[in-house]
Amino acid sequence: MDPENLLHKVSKHSPSILGSKNFVKFAILLPLIEKNNETHVLFEVRSHKMRRQPGEICFPGGRIDQQDPDAKAAALRETREELGIPERDLLHVHPLDYMVSPFGMIVYPYAGYINQPYSAVDPNPDEVGDVFTVPLSYLMETEPEIHHVGFEAKPKENFPFELIEGGKDYNWQTRQFEEYFYKYEDKVIWGLTARILSHFIDMVSSEN
Repeated sequence: MDPENLLHKVSKHSPSILGSKNFVKFAILLPLIEKNNETHVLFEVRSHKMRRQPGEICFPGGRIDQQDPDAKAAALRETREELGIPERDLLHVHPLDYMVSPFGMIVYPYAGYINQPYSAVDPNPDEVGDVFTVPLSYLMETEPEIHHVGFEAKPKENFPFELIEGGKDYNWQTRQFEEYFYKYEDKVIWGLTARILSHFIDMVSSEN
């Protein structure tokens, strides 16, 4: 095989995340809304009818479907389905940094503005148990609590230790993940939602 021809094939490749075809992809919208003459961030409380994470606080969003042209379209569609806000009233929608989760997900977050009064928000009760807002000024002035979660590799019983250097004494890497917590009144915002929120606040607080 000619190395030049082989590498020519590589030159045509557009790089992405290795193994991303096996990841589930989600799109999320961090929605800003005007309330009491002040900019707020809107949050959902997941319905207890939901199988995954019922009762948890989140942003509107969900899995990217095959019919979605791209991640942004999926975020807008999910926001319309969950909050009853038509896409024409979701303005200035821009991407934030995407995230690769250790649980096999790629999350594409966006931030945008709901060009409707808060009273126009009409949650879908099958997906959304409640909605609430937090003043953006409060979030920008409040440092989140940061705690840590450890992850470690645990090979299955049939793992072929005999094929690797060190065998059963192999020094597997461990990793610490930061978990952010924002508290507002009786609400606790944490997990992926808090991480996206912290990233957004860092961006809008930057002097640049």
